[in-house]
Amino acid sequence: MRKIGVLGGMGPEATILFQQRLLKAVRAQDDQDHIPLLIDMNPQVPSRLAYVLDQTVGAPDPGPVLGDMAKRLDRWGAEALAMPCNTAHLFAEVIQRKTALPFFNMVKLSVETALAKSKAGDVIGILASPALRKTQLFERYFQASERTVIWPEDDTKMVQAIRKIKTSGDTAEARSILLDASSELTRRGANLQLVACSEFSMIQTSHDPSAAMIDTLDVLAEAVARFALDARGPQRGV
Repeated sequence: MRKIGVLGGMGPEATILFQQRLLKAVRAQDDQDHIPLLIDMNPQVPSRLAYVLDQTVGAPDPGPVLGDMAKRLDRWGAEALAMPCNTAHLFAEVIQRKTALPFFNMVKLSVETALAKSKAGDVIGILASPALRKTQLFERYFQASERTVIWPEDDTKMVQAIRKIKTSGDTAEARSILLDASSELTRRGANLQLVACSEFSMIQTSHDPSAAMIDTLDVLAEAVARFALDARGPQRGV
């Protein structure tokens, strides 16, 4: 069984949630059946939101810290890397330049899942950090797919919900914001939606029940489980 290195702490509770999802993805009969994890739980990674959305105030770049974490996990003996934070995938190329280990790109994997569950002409809604909307990271992977990607109109509300979850966990206010955003996306034609923020994964049931949902954290956990339990050798470019 392969050891998986986890770039964690973004935020800490989201990393713990990823561990819980990974536990559920494994049919274990005993402790030894579970996947060995090497976790760099580093909540000191500079704010991804601040760096992308508030660059005018000179917010520090998270990239170098993430690169150092990847190298550290490599030295510790990880055989592949996972990072349960969608927004941090803006720095995926930095991480991949620092190590030859396979890296599970949860954004790319989630888009592939959405494409498999939709058809040309469909509208896909994204419930995620406005930093991802601004940088169009998801759109890069949906490019040429003949799908239309839409986001909630009120970026301020989405940031408010993320920060509320980080400070107070599962709250009625955060759930209300996410439900309203999901319902808005449905009204605009998105019958398939991605829960693409690990904080939102903590309240994933707060969505329009008429829409089909893909939680990117589940996609990542399932991909990691398949890889870790596979008897074949590691492959680059997961």
